[in-house]
Amino acid sequence: MKMIITQKTHAFGVNPLISKFKLMLGLLSGSAIVWLLSFGAIAASSQKGPAPDFTLASKEHGNVRLQEQIGNVVLINFWASWCGPCREELPHMEALQQEFADLGFVILAVNVDEDPAKAEILLNDIPVSFPVLFDSKDEVSKLYKVNAMPTTVLVDRDGNHRLLHNGYKSGDEVKYKKAVKALLRE
Repeated sequence: MKMIITQKTHAFGVNPLISKFKLMLGLLSGSAIVWLLSFGAIAASSQKGPAPDFTLASKEHGNVRLQEQIGNVVLINFWASWCGPCREELPHMEALQQEFADLGFVILAVNVDEDPAKAEILLNDIPVSFPVLFDSKDEVSKLYKVNAMPTTVLVDRDGNHRLLHNGYKSGDEVKYKKAVKALLRE
């Protein structure tokens, strides 16, 4: 005995329930895409869990420990003097620091040159007000699994790793600014 199952179809041969489902799925997908784009800097690259703690010597601020920054939004920027995009990015980092410093925002610029004197030479040309830390043995870079120069990490006020961004191209500073503003509001 054969069993024949028929579906009620619309005049155009399409099941109206399937059509409604596809429409709803499309709307939900579109909403999700808009939401991700509006929070793209954080949502697309968000990380979970506490940021690994570290202590590094700095150029002018003694030893700096990440855990001492709990309560601030922290941008950790791994850079090197030989990196062209790093040189381009540093002035934008300084502008971010100046704009948000009074709101509980700190930049920790982690230089990865084997010879810190190379960083000093670059910083004579591009002065910055935020702490420049020296990771000449790549210990902190390995801790953060840095595989590109520059690499930027955002840490929220509770010490949680919230953003990882590899490389730099013109306009990335706008994404950083948006992400920093969002974290400062939390």
